[in-house]
Amino acid sequence: MQTVIKARGLSKSYGSTRVLDGIDLDLMPGRILGLIGPNGAGKTTLLKAILGLAPAQGELAVLGLNPHTQRTQMLQEISFIADTAILPRWLKVKQALEYMEGVHPRFDRAKAEVFLQRTEVKTNMLVRQLSKGMLTQLHLALVMAIDSKLLILDEPTLGLDILYRKQFYNALLDDYFDKDKTILITTHQVEEIENLLTDVVFIRQGKLCLNSSMEELQDRFVELQLTDDQLAKVAGHTPIHSRPVLGGKAMIFEGGDREFLRSLGPIKTPSLADIFVAKMHGEKS
Repeated sequence: MQTVIKARGLSKSYGSTRVLDGIDLDLMPGRILGLIGPNGAGKTTLLKAILGLAPAQGELAVLGLNPHTQRTQMLQEISFIADTAILPRWLKVKQALEYMEGVHPRFDRAKAEVFLQRTEVKTNMLVRQLSKGMLTQLHLALVMAIDSKLLILDEPTLGLDILYRKQFYNALLDDYFDKDKTILITTHQVEEIENLLTDVVFIRQGKLCLNSSMEELQDRFVELQLTDDQLAKVAGHTPIHSRPVLGGKAMIFEGGDREFLRSLGPIKTPSLADIFVAKMHGEKS
């Protein structure tokens, strides 16, 4: 089975600033990977390298191709939705469909039109008449109608209200994703994509501080709430993060003696957002 994205020792510097620092990454077909990190962590630079928009040092193959030297061939198998509007404001929706039909051999116009019929986007509307949410729906319709092997989404729901965000991800799963397609998502809205993901990567200061399947997180991380008078019992079992709760603290442990922790009280798998905060806190300390 061919790896969709394979990176080894991927690095990138701008002057004395190292924005990617030895990234190793494998993304297999039929997976949905969340690339999550704070502003300035290196997410955009990594996406640019994957899309062939900026060279980087190290080894990088996307669908078995070099994204810098074989970019034209590679882009025939990739679709991309950015966090900013890219369609000309004077363009009509039907003209966007006609353009895609004319330039992309794997674009299915009928499929795009079926999707748009379930939205408020009309084919005679101008792009400048579309709201942020409607524009995102148009982008999604154009992309979902392309038979791509890899879909890259860079903050795809940025600025949308919760209804449009829910509609976007539901459409992505119901109308696009299957075992032959792979999706890479970057976002700050960790809670909203947690249930979509099969894999997750946390990046900070150009380095990966977590690279895991969602299933592995359940065995790797545990959260325990203790009252103030119980805190001494976990001496020697250092949490990677703790936060105050009413009458005590909630602590997140990575690895550790799960049976011992269970003897102190109910344990659970922390949310992806809480694990993210814990790992970012740990990286800063």
